[in-house]
Amino acid sequence: MTPTVSHSSDEFVRVVRTVLFADLVESCRLIEDDEAGAATRWRDLRAHIESRIVTAHSGRLIRTEGDGLMVTFVSVHHAVLAAFAIQRACASLNANLVPAQHLLLRMSLHVTELFEDQRDVYGRGVNLAARLYTLAGPGEIVVSAEVRDQLTAELDADIEDLGDCHLKHLKRPVRAYRIGAPGPRPVIEPHSSFLPELRPTIAVIPFTARSVQPEHFVLGEVLADEIISSLCRTSELEVISRLSTTAFRGRDATLDDVSNFLGVNYVLSGAYRISGDHLILVAELAETKSRRVVWSDSLTGRIAEIMNGDDDLTHCVVAEISTAIIAHEVQRAQSQALPTLESCTLLMSAIVLMHRGVAYDFHRARDMLDVLAERARRQATPHAWLAKWHVLRFNRGWTNDRLSEAKAALDCTKRALDVDPRCSLALAIDGFVHTSLLKRLDIGQERYEEALSVNPNDSLAWLLDGTLHAFKGEGSAAVDATERALRLSPLDPRRSFYESLGATAALSAGRYERAIELAQRSLRANRTNTSTLRALAIAQSLLGQIEAAHATVNEVLAYDSTLTVTSYLERSPCAGYKTGPIWSEALRRAGLPA
Repeated sequence: MTPTVSHSSDEFVRVVRTVLFADLVESCRLIEDDEAGAATRWRDLRAHIESRIVTAHSGRLIRTEGDGLMVTFVSVHHAVLAAFAIQRACASLNANLVPAQHLLLRMSLHVTELFEDQRDVYGRGVNLAARLYTLAGPGEIVVSAEVRDQLTAELDADIEDLGDCHLKHLKRPVRAYRIGAPGPRPVIEPHSSFLPELRPTIAVIPFTARSVQPEHFVLGEVLADEIISSLCRTSELEVISRLSTTAFRGRDATLDDVSNFLGVNYVLSGAYRISGDHLILVAELAETKSRRVVWSDSLTGRIAEIMNGDDDLTHCVVAEISTAIIAHEVQRAQSQALPTLESCTLLMSAIVLMHRGVAYDFHRARDMLDVLAERARRQATPHAWLAKWHVLRFNRGWTNDRLSEAKAALDCTKRALDVDPRCSLALAIDGFVHTSLLKRLDIGQERYEEALSVNPNDSLAWLLDGTLHAFKGEGSAAVDATERALRLSPLDPRRSFYESLGATAALSAGRYERAIELAQRSLRANRTNTSTLRALAIAQSLLGQIEAAHATVNEVLAYDSTLTVTSYLERSPCAGYKTGPIWSEALRRAGLPA
């Protein structure tokens, strides 16, 4: 039976209770996709929790608000059993639904002293319990150390230590644990969690043959294999394996069939015919959620080149669909409310917008990363990109407070590395912070080496390592590293950023024509990047193209009117090396004020 409270409604009583918070995951998206259906399923689940589970486990329902609820229990064990019962109820409700319609709850449990009256409960412990659920993934339960101390591992629950976790508005980290129902096998597999996917997923369906000879039927699979192989080289997309997509070869499957079976955001499909020694492909890229075609084209390639795996058709398709996906995700992010957006949309769009150099887009990227960091607390990636955001903010002259930005950035990389000490992205960006903001190139070098020991193919680590060598005047090493970074990221949405730093590396090696080429290529995608313009002006000046260098410096001053030779040296890590005097003098000759 639900316990009754005998005191009057205005009387506070100090008691010890276990507080359970539950929050419906992606409630905005569920309502947007199917308002009536989602509302009905949530109403029925909530009614079952209130009438059956809370009562059966001697709980007290405190409140239900929109997409969440709060219950208190006298006993920790009753609270844990109730949480497991809620998980089972969700699983039963979801059994016959497609994944996009599943109702999943994030739950948290914390035992604490609190004040109670007939209407509500109050106190610091309640606030902590309310924050704790943000550490849970969809369908998960996270508990405080106080709850965990009253549980017997393997008998009461399967328990995983999450370590010290940072919670919003709490000054100190909180020790947290993830729990699952006990069983003969661990419920919580090592390293598994329902973390939000941070990359859009794409399936490439083998292309259908139209009126071709039997010997040409294999071309559709060969072409799909080549496209899949090329897409796998970009770190921005999650690509479904060919063995999975081949199941749809020759089937008259709908987009919903593919989406439900493979759980992807995008599907590339099409048909081809043969004309002489050429293959003509008509392809389309569709977004599964909206069922919209976001790209389509008719392309031609030579059969012999396709069979040899070295054809322009594959490169063209991969470049076109990568650009289309990036543009579509950014458009969604700019037109919809942030809480309704999928995590992969938030991350990809934030990366693109923070590298554009436009103030509004740059600060919108910060909002996206904040939402993502809150949503994916146990992933290092959002915190790592937030750290880079702070570095770029200083480098672009939007703040002069170097130390505050360095402190904020290092706090972000610490959180990222607390979650995953072997995250090459976080290690590389931590090196970027030490190099660009603190001018500790020794520590920066150590971080880049650590990142590359973890992931030798981390293009950002190679790029930043090359830039560090460039600042030190080690031109050959700088060019080798940045050119390798460019090869590893042919379709990266930050391509202009890579080309910009590649220009700096070329400067340090005295390859001024290559520096101009890379800088101009970068500026075609992002004309407002003042660091690229500075590299271009330096290269032009050192080649004796003084008139062109003057025009470039004037463009720099249009975006950053306070820049001088002195402030450039104060900001740049090259100041203490031989590159500093050479590059600053080149800027002075190009017309930058002293």
